[in-house]
Formats: sequence, C-alpha cells, structure tokens
Amino acid sequence: MPDRMATVSRHAVRARSICILFVILFIQGCAQLPPRNASSLSYAFDRPEETRLGREVQPHLQNQPSDSGFYIQDTGREAFLQRAALIEAAEQSIDAQYYIWNSDVSGTYLVRRLLVAADRGVRVRLLLDDVNLDGRDSMFAALDRHPNIKISIYNPFVTRSGIGKWLNFVTDFQRLNQRMHNKTFVVDGALGIMGGRNIGDEYFDIHPQMNFRDRDVLIAGPIVADLSANFDAFWNSASSYPISQLEPDAVQEQDLNAQLDQIRATASDITGLTRVPPQNSRSALEYMLQTLSGLIWAEGKLVFDSPSVDAQADADSPQRSAQMLHQLVEQADKNILVESAYLILGDDQLDILRQIRARGVRVSALTNSLASNDLTTNHAGYARRRGAMLANGAELYELRPDAAGCSSWIEMPGFCNNGAVGLHAKSAVFDRKTLYIGSFNINLRSIYLNSETVLVIHGPQLAERLAQDIEAAMAPENSWRVTRDADGQLLWSAGEDQLWTHEPATGFWRRFKSGLFSLLPMEKYL
Repeated sequence: MPDRMATVSRHAVRARSICILFVILFIQGCAQLPPRNASSLSYAFDRPEETRLGREVQPHLQNQPSDSGFYIQDTGREAFLQRAALIEAAEQSIDAQYYIWNSDVSGTYLVRRLLVAADRGVRVRLLLDDVNLDGRDSMFAALDRHPNIKISIYNPFVTRSGIGKWLNFVTDFQRLNQRMHNKTFVVDGALGIMGGRNIGDEYFDIHPQMNFRDRDVLIAGPIVADLSANFDAFWNSASSYPISQLEPDAVQEQDLNAQLDQIRATASDITGLTRVPPQNSRSALEYMLQTLSGLIWAEGKLVFDSPSVDAQADADSPQRSAQMLHQLVEQADKNILVESAYLILGDDQLDILRQIRARGVRVSALTNSLASNDLTTNHAGYARRRGAMLANGAELYELRPDAAGCSSWIEMPGFCNNGAVGLHAKSAVFDRKTLYIGSFNINLRSIYLNSETVLVIHGPQLAERLAQDIEAAMAPENSWRVTRDADGQLLWSAGEDQLWTHEPATGFWRRFKSGLFSLLPMEKYL
C-alpha cells in the first residue's frame, strides 16, 4: 500500500510539473513586445559628393544624368570582394539590411571589418530579420554598444531563444510569419548592392559542401538614393527594434570591452577565405575603381514592399514587388525567362500563366531540383503545383547539383569535383529587353507575406546577357527538363538518351518526404 501511494504521488507531482511547464511556456508565448523606442530613428547619409566614392562616381553621372550604372555580380567571390572593398573604402556610412547574416567565415569576417570601419568614424547601421538570429544576441548587442554602430532587429520574437521562442511563433503566427527578406547594402550614399544573396559562405563560394548560383547588382547613380529610402523605411518602421531594447542585459559593462577587443584582435584574420580582400582604404578604392569601369548605364527603377504596418491584417493582396512583376508579365510580347530558387504558383498565378500563353508568350522557368534544393519542404510546395504549371504551358527546368556550369559559376578551387551547386538567384528577363532582379522568389510567400526589394532595368545589353546566362543554365548538362507523357506521367530528361520517371539523383527517403509534404496545402507559408 505505501508503494502504491508513493507511485500515485510521483505521478501527481509529474502531472503538476508538466502543467506548470505548459503554463510557463504559454505565458512566454503570449508575452508582448514593449513599446518601440522612438529615439532610434535615423536617416541615411545623403551627401555622397563629400566622399571619395561619391567623387569617383560623379564623372559617370555627368554623362548619364538620369540613368543608373549597373554591375551584375555573377559569382559569389566578386560579390564578397565588392562588399569587403566597400567597407574598407567607406568614410561616412554603411547601411546593411539582411534576412540572414551567418556567423561563419565570411559573415564573421565582414562583421569584424564593420567594427574596424566604426573605429575610424564610419556610422554603421545593421538591420537584421529576427528569424535566423538564434544564439547571437550577445555578439550583436556588444557591437551595438559601440558609439558608431547601431543594430536593429526586424519583427522580433518576444522570447529570444529556446522552445519559448517557437511557442511564441505559434501564438503570434500572423505577425511572426511576415519576414523582412530584403537584402541591401549602401555605402556613403554613393554605391549600393541589392539582390538575392544573404551574408554567408554558401553565397560567396566559400562553403565546402554546398554553394549557390546567385545574383546581385552593384548600383551607382540615382537608384542608390532609392536603396537608402528603402533602408530608412524599414529602419524607422514600428516593426524594427533596437537590439539594446530587446536585450538590455545581454552584455555586462565589464564584458563589453573584452568582446570588442577580441573582435578587433582577429579583424584581419583571413583564414578560410579563398582570396584576400582589400584591407585598407587605398587598395579598396583601387579595386572599386576597376569595378566602376565595368558599369553599364541604363534606365532603372527600384521597387520595395512596405514594412509591416498592421501585423494582424490578412495577407491576401499582392505586394508592390509582386504587382511590378505582374505588370511586366502583362507587357511581355514574346518570351519570359525566369530563374527562381523557390517556384510556387497559386491559382491566381496559374490563371495568369494560362492567359499569357494563350496570347503566344513563351514562358521558361528554371528552379531547383529536389536534389539541389536546400529545403525539401519548399520543393514539396513546388512539386504540388508542378503538373499544373506544365498543363498551363510553362517550360520547366530543374537545376542539377552536378551541373557542368559549376566550374564557371562557383569560383572555389576544387569545389565542383566534390560539392553540390544549388540555385538561389531570383531573376527574370522579358522579351530580352527588361530585367527583374532582387530578393523576390516567384512563390506565394514573396507575393503575399515577406517584404522584398526588386530592381527593374530597361536595358537590352544587360537583358541579353542575363537571358543567355539563364538559357545556359537550362542546357541538359546543367538542368533536367520536366515534361509529361501522354498519360500525364512526369518525365525528367537530360538530352535524348537520358530519361527518368522519378526525380533524378535522389534516394527513396527524400522523395518520400517530399511527396508527404506535398500532400499538405501549405504553399503560402513555404
């Protein structure tokens, strides 16, 4: 009898403990953000002519007063080197806005150089989406204590880590499901970079196993001011919180100098980089002058979505970036070429596809295969709609992880013999005259939920070059073409002699997971 009573008592204690745990987690999940500190409002530096970079750009502007200059960053290596060089050349300001900033070789190196720039008097504003910041609050909070560095977090979780953070996601799903997917970088108001790349090794040709085929644009001229307006809109929005307000006790005063000194001590460490970037203003300026000589000047327009205003509003209307894409689609007469890492069309988009095909516009799209996709769930959303896209007239190509083009796309010695290449670019070409490049995946999340930044360039020279790049990636040695036979069975081909009836280069388990996820109607949230 005593043993039975002891057992009952233990069960009761365990049950009470579980109940208390769930109550605590529920309270954490229901917690509210504090009122935003309005003193964090600030605005972009707008006198580029007072800086060396601005003075170097000025002669080009005199010949092209209304156009902007564009340099497409085709490889991760040059995308990294240009960012690194701009940090070293900066005199007044650096504004960086990113969805992901990894703490790997490239991400850590660039953070260290931002601190060096701040030490010499450059104002640094870093705006990061909160969804990928796990475990790094302390480091960013330490940097934020520097007098010339300010760091804000977009649409933050109330609970900063652990299971409480993800319970917060469940209880505040509508707000937290809207993310800042924008990727912009502006230095001295003179030069800017925008496009598809986050900050991380896999975007800069440094990762040993997986690197992305991606695309950014270096910009000079009037559009740089629009990039700054985009940054200010998000920096000053009610959804952006200073990290000092979210983590007031993340760094003790006595630890601050030690952390910053440790970062400074390793600021010139290039271990893991495949090429030495400029590490002083003179060599950085020389590097950027060579790059500026390759600018192509054309008419352009920057479009960015508004920061979230009403976090609880239903996200059922296409945002500005999606509306611009729709406008370009409707204006196309002959052909549309698309490359999109994640490609998911809803019913409305399928209707648009059917209509433009009916008037004779050819639509060819390149996306990831299951074998090259870094997210099986996202591929499942595409696979759920793949048959409908083919039925409505799209030509579909899926990137091979062993693409022969890797040797020209990924500038990392030896990588293509052992690693896999994936697609992360988000671009489109219309009638080989107009480009659409940015952070916008052609999927429902980009259309309705995330904020995005896109660049429209009306320039046949750049459009033809990008069209040829996309078409080369669609070639059999780089991609599998997806078609259907007379019975509706999907087929993958790489030329006339290679044909598959299931997704190539994948095992049963991965295909099973993709098929299982594709049964779920969750395309909007992928």
